[in-house]
Amino acid sequence: DTLWDLAIAEVKKRENPDNDDDVKPGEVWEKSILFMGHKNGGKTTIILRCLEREESPKPTLALEYTFGRRARRHNTPKDVAHFWELGGGTSLVELIRIPITSHNIRSFAVVLVLDLSKPHELWTTMESLLQVTRNHVNKILTKLEKANPEVAAEIKQRMWNDLQRDHPDYALVDPFPIPLVIIGSKYDIFHEFDSEMRKIISKTLRFVSHYYGASLVVSRALINHLAFGYDKSKSVSVDPSKPLFIPAGLDSMSQIGPPPASDSDLGKMHATTPLELWKKVFEKTFPPKSFCDLQDTKDPAQDIQYTEYEVDVMRAQKNQELEQYKRNASKSWKEMDFDSD
Repeated sequence: DTLWDLAIAEVKKRENPDNDDDVKPGEVWEKSILFMGHKNGGKTTIILRCLEREESPKPTLALEYTFGRRARRHNTPKDVAHFWELGGGTSLVELIRIPITSHNIRSFAVVLVLDLSKPHELWTTMESLLQVTRNHVNKILTKLEKANPEVAAEIKQRMWNDLQRDHPDYALVDPFPIPLVIIGSKYDIFHEFDSEMRKIISKTLRFVSHYYGASLVVSRALINHLAFGYDKSKSVSVDPSKPLFIPAGLDSMSQIGPPPASDSDLGKMHATTPLELWKKVFEKTFPPKSFCDLQDTKDPAQDIQYTEYEVDVMRAQKNQELEQYKRNASKSWKEMDFDSD
């Protein structure tokens, strides 16, 4: 199918929404996933592997889209997974409003890719991206409560699906409003860190993931679950000397343990929530760098991969005309004789 065919199918689905959790034989399962996280963190590579595409990853320009189609069984309609990728780290986070809408919120998931080789940027990146995304999703849910209260209630109930009411941490966590997966990339570099550093990062990611009801560090199988509805793995790996793999709801505060700090240090830290306490402990070891993603964001017009001779010549001419206009305007402004009255 072409993108036009998929667009028509999407419109039909919006006009006649079905329960995605109960896909009947012959119906198409349709999901959307947004990948966001560190710049150059490996988001594109993860998507290409999931789609089994033998391509070399290219830098992501702002917000990019692709899709995959896969049949659950022989001679059945192919399910569709929409993959969105946010580039620019945290500098373009406001673009998340484009892929996440009230029309697809029921079938949407988020994958946060964190570069483990940059622990000093880890918490800032995670906090910024999750906060903006959560605020946007909550605004959608607030509108849905008025327009379609049953759907809003269903989405809010799903937040707790991975955590049973008898779980000891039921009252201590704050699940993300839509399915969330946190992936730690650049493991080969992370593995060379000092063992104590690895332990602090691993425990912190375990806490954050458990607090938000997210799955931590996934294999392609879990992405396939989000995209195409395959069964999730129930295996768990919590050894900090090995790649972590913890599906949502299978960890606990008691297994994670307290924040990695001495009792005296913990007593000096003023925090109002467990999340804030872990942040203070983590940033004591890995102080956040003072950087601005906006300054690092390259102008796409200057990127050689988008070079087009005719367009570039015309753009250069227009830039010269603009500079000349600015100079003329400046002279005119200085020469103006303002009436004191």
